[in-house]
Amino acid sequence: MKIIHCADIHLDSPMESKLNKEKSKKRKNEILENFKTMVEYAKKENVQIIIIAGDLFDDTRKNMLKGTQRYLINLIKENEQIDFLYVKGNHDLNNFLENEEVPQNLKLFEQEWKKYNYGKITISGTELNQNDPSVFDKLMLNYEDYNIVILHGQIDKAVNPKDKSEIIYLNKLQNKNIDYLALGHIHKREEGKLDNRGIYCYSGCLEGRSFDECGEKGFYLLEIDDGKLIKKEFIKHSIRTIHNVEINISDIENQNQFENKIEESLRFIPEKDLVRITLIGNYELNKTEEDYIDIEKIQNKYEDRYFYFEVKDNKKVIINYQEYKNDISLKGEFIRTVENQELTDEEKSEICLTGIRAIFGGEI
Repeated sequence: MKIIHCADIHLDSPMESKLNKEKSKKRKNEILENFKTMVEYAKKENVQIIIIAGDLFDDTRKNMLKGTQRYLINLIKENEQIDFLYVKGNHDLNNFLENEEVPQNLKLFEQEWKKYNYGKITISGTELNQNDPSVFDKLMLNYEDYNIVILHGQIDKAVNPKDKSEIIYLNKLQNKNIDYLALGHIHKREEGKLDNRGIYCYSGCLEGRSFDECGEKGFYLLEIDDGKLIKKEFIKHSIRTIHNVEINISDIENQNQFENKIEESLRFIPEKDLVRITLIGNYELNKTEEDYIDIEKIQNKYEDRYFYFEVKDNKKVIINYQEYKNDISLKGEFIRTVENQELTDEEKSEICLTGIRAIFGGEI
């Protein structure tokens, strides 16, 4: 039996924080298209089960999702040879099937453990609620089965205090005969050992939506035969990839070197993708105006090449303002004026840096 494990599809995600209205709509449609092509892949590869480990949708405003809901229900009905096992996540609708007939091949879970049996394979799941650890004590699984458990939440070893999602206590799931713990919520692929028998896997999202979701995206494909896992493979499946490219400019002396370094870093990135250049390192401002790097020029050069492009300036600007002290120039006069003030050395350095950046035409 072949099984797909996916999660965090986030259908109807607004996608408007970085993109214009036209591109936002395009990306929104691409997320739905990606899910459809994954189902088509499943049909072609004779996959019998698609596990959706939460956050199929991105919002609880059901009036915004009506068209997507109808499309999704029809897609499930049209692929009746595949069972869709769906655990809701923290972004999902509570009643997306309201006033709709539930397709026979859509298998849902509740806030109590529920199991679906496929020969020697048992798939269990529950919708976590209110971070009650006792829910894990109620899970009972047969030793003889190949047991898959579906949950949506954040594993306890990586809890982020700002993250209000439900916590998955791995220690409470150990030694319960779990073979594969199919997780959703973390948008980056991750896997690890659960206990001597089982593993846990976050499939990540199908399609990156922001610059904290960079890299390869897709789903897991499992092949199980006679109650044993014979193959586990991550299938890359995103329409576009999001890249954050760090450029250390500490050794850059002029604009030409700057442009060459960026061009080299972008050489293998497809033009259909989304790209952020992040500038890091120390940049010394004791240069001529001709050597001052022009970030706006880079932005203008590449913004039409890629689906989206931006430069994030995280470099640290340093300056030895004493080198300008005796200049017969506006810079020199400015430095001498600051030097005569009753300020600490740290205050003088900060004021000089701000002033000279302004003179060079840099951001303040």
